Amino acid sequence: KYAFAAVVALGHDVLIVLGLFAVLGIAINAEVNAIFIVGILTVIGYSVNDTIVIFDRIRENVTLAPGRDFRSTVNLSINESVTRSLGTSITTVTVILAMLLFGGATLRDFLIVLLLGVVIGTYSSIFVAAQVLVLWEQRSFLPWRKAAATNS
Repeated sequence: KYAFAAVVALGHDVLIVLGLFAVLGIAINAEVNAIFIVGILTVIGYSVNDTIVIFDRIRENVTLAPGRDFRSTVNLSINESVTRSLGTSITTVTVILAMLLFGGATLRDFLIVLLLGVVIGTYSSIFVAAQVLVLWEQRSFLPWRKAAATNS
């Protein structure tokens, strides 16, 4: 269940970054090249790391309070780890913006992908992945899973 939620969040990240980069490609003449692919792979790694940190906190809180409602546990876990996630992302975005402003044109496309990816990856790690996990746990994600859960 954790892996499914992480993959959904990763798909979300990659699709949104691809879509925004396509729009930016028209606006600022950005190109899809090898550096763009490296940027996408870096975004995937960054997003997976952020998602794992939040899921690890959820897993830890589930074992500490086994009787607690899963939705409440996820909410508590997000509240405990949101400061860390936002702090890390804000620091990373600050460095990326500095490199965009003072760096050359060689890394521009890579830095744009990273900037979009870090912002979207942080959003999806906190809001998308955790909610997919809650929906999956409550068996309300897919209609046939809900029916199977009520029949058993």
